[in-house]
Amino acid sequence: MNEILIAVIPVVIIGIVCAAVLVVASKLMAVKEDERFPAVRDCLPGANCGACGYAGCDGYAKALCEDPSVPANLCIPGADSVAKQLSEVLGVEVEDVVEQVAVVHCSGDCEHTKDKVIYDGIESCAAAKLMYGGKGSCTYGCLGLGDCAKACPHDAIYIKDGVASVYTCDCIGCGVCAKTCPNHLISLVPDVKRAVVLCSNRDKGALTRKVCSAGCIGCKKCEKVCPSGAIKVENNVAVIDYDKCTDCGACAENCTTKCIRIEDLRGCHHFKES
Repeated sequence: MNEILIAVIPVVIIGIVCAAVLVVASKLMAVKEDERFPAVRDCLPGANCGACGYAGCDGYAKALCEDPSVPANLCIPGADSVAKQLSEVLGVEVEDVVEQVAVVHCSGDCEHTKDKVIYDGIESCAAAKLMYGGKGSCTYGCLGLGDCAKACPHDAIYIKDGVASVYTCDCIGCGVCAKTCPNHLISLVPDVKRAVVLCSNRDKGALTRKVCSAGCIGCKKCEKVCPSGAIKVENNVAVIDYDKCTDCGACAENCTTKCIRIEDLRGCHHFKES
């Protein structure tokens, strides 16, 4: 019996000492969490899209709690309602959210361009791009196999005549589609803006004309007529600076190939086709 106690007692003592050390260490080395974090996190939609500039909703919530200079209006999918909730939890002034929608910078549908090959492979834009840049004549254009539509959490994108199109009513501006597109044709545009360039071809005008009749040929007419200097031709394709754009429509009216268009992006104006 004594032999057993001699063996057990040291083990018990060591266990008690280790437990005490762990308790003390947990108190001294504990990372204190802002008590507001759970409430802030609950305000966010959980899309984890990164549109706010942080690594998901947890990252944004943590930044809001730790840094008072981080704006509470960066959640584009959550829009004004989330901004209002965050301002109430954090005790800051409510700031307006500039809602955004996705725009596909390509108008190379079946009417304006054609396929260069017959693609018989995986129904994926990423896979098709590996085969000579895709099946279309324009290697900069929409691959048309719907990777963006599959990735969209709100079914806001569909494929029509070989080109991705956006239901602006359903688009929450999360940017998942933009990250998914292998040709980087999709960008987020403030929903109060209307002039959009529906082309991404960076070849010279003559080459663009050969592959797509609706492509930007870099003629710079839009540059010359824009009264605010909001549009420039860069790498042979027109690019709009929305900080300067006044939506006057002069660029669209004078575009040679009509790849610049006036689109109503404010939502609830483009309905799903039956």
